[in-house]
Amino acid sequence: MNSLIAILRPLFSFQNPRAWILFTVMFIQILLFFNLRSFPTSISRPHHQFPSRRAVIQTAATQNAMVLDSYSKSTPTTTTNDDQCASGKVFVYDLPKFFNQEILDNCDNLNPWSSRCDALSNDGLGQSATGLAGIIPKNLLPAWYWTDQFVLEIIFHKRILNHKCRTLEPESAAAFYIPSYVGLAVGKYLWMNTSTTKDCDHHCEMMLTWLQEQPYYKKSNGWDHFITMGRITWDFRRAKDEDWGSSCINKPGLRNITRLIIERNPWDYFDVGVPYPTGFHPNSSSDVTLWQSFVRDRRRTSLFCFVGAPRRAFKNDFRAILLNQCRDSDGSCRIVDCAGSQCADGTSAITETFLDSDFCLQPRGDSFTRRSIFDCMIAGSIPVFFWRRTAYLQYQNFLPNEPGSYSVYIDRNAVINGTSVVKAVLESYTKEEVKKMREKVIEYIPRMVYAKYNKGIEGIKDAFDYAIDGVLTRFKEQLQPEFHKWK
Repeated sequence: MNSLIAILRPLFSFQNPRAWILFTVMFIQILLFFNLRSFPTSISRPHHQFPSRRAVIQTAATQNAMVLDSYSKSTPTTTTNDDQCASGKVFVYDLPKFFNQEILDNCDNLNPWSSRCDALSNDGLGQSATGLAGIIPKNLLPAWYWTDQFVLEIIFHKRILNHKCRTLEPESAAAFYIPSYVGLAVGKYLWMNTSTTKDCDHHCEMMLTWLQEQPYYKKSNGWDHFITMGRITWDFRRAKDEDWGSSCINKPGLRNITRLIIERNPWDYFDVGVPYPTGFHPNSSSDVTLWQSFVRDRRRTSLFCFVGAPRRAFKNDFRAILLNQCRDSDGSCRIVDCAGSQCADGTSAITETFLDSDFCLQPRGDSFTRRSIFDCMIAGSIPVFFWRRTAYLQYQNFLPNEPGSYSVYIDRNAVINGTSVVKAVLESYTKEEVKKMREKVIEYIPRMVYAKYNKGIEGIKDAFDYAIDGVLTRFKEQLQPEFHKWK
């Protein structure tokens, strides 16, 4: 026996190559033996199916994400937003404070009647709407403010400074934003009898003088520049000295600049209509979905409503006709008469009325549009229009393409001559049709609101996001060979 061991010992020595081969073969045999014992006897047994290629990829992606998440908590990330900014990046001009911050600093002097400081507080959102307590859900009350309808310039400026596609390198920008508060500046002079045309034009002229010295403006002649103008387009289109407002839009330096504005001239390519600011400024996606559920489930006790005041100075005032039809509707219509009261920034009575009504009448205001359009729809009420320019030719990127899917149009001339009665038209819609229209309105609520915080809402695009996406897409299209630009 000892002699046999002595013979075999050299064979099984780890210094002998043959020993390595022998051990490898034996190890493979053992592995095969145990794997065959656990291998299924029939490939048709479902609980032994192999994972699909998609499942393997998803599992790997999940594991990679977990690793990256763990890594990101301890290591600064160096990733960029290039994949999120396929249409380009935005450069924000650092204008002298005269054009924006100094206007806010002098908020006491922006109105001939009273201070505007409360209205411009909270980055333009205004004071908290505590008066809505008991009307809207308590947990959503922090998302509501008494927001002025003319603060678009402040909201956009604060948001764009934190935008994911903002760049600090102008040479890499596809778009250039001009944070000049031209609307707030001219608003100071619109109602003062002592104001001159020079007063109304001063801010815009100073801004254009500064802008026309900038190399990237000179390079494009303004085609890749944009600005927000927080009033309606007609406040900036004075043609003659004796006419209303500023002549800012008519000045050559602004001709090729895209203008985001709450009411556009439908025949001006450079005017882009964006929603009026309203009182609802959600902080999170849950704020949005909770509000949508609330207005969807709301029990509505009125067929229709009208919020506004007659225009007694106008001959055959259409608003007065609608008010009379409301009063004659046998309780089907609810009225908030804004004559002699301040309705511009919203009141609890307005919000409650819209929440309680299936339809809301939206005649033209002092111009073709009204902030009330968006107050109404955010409350889940279906707008009734009498002028196509009130919405259909204004907010193409923010409202459904098919007008009849979310609104009712009634020919105003038929109302005036008595051949059409508003109550009868609205009663002709079935409950199912009303429900379907309301659902479309509710679906589009995110596109009509501006988020509470400067970084927007995680996972949801709001009106600001759609506006910026639209600008970047527009500028990208302008680079195509078939697009004609004048010099």
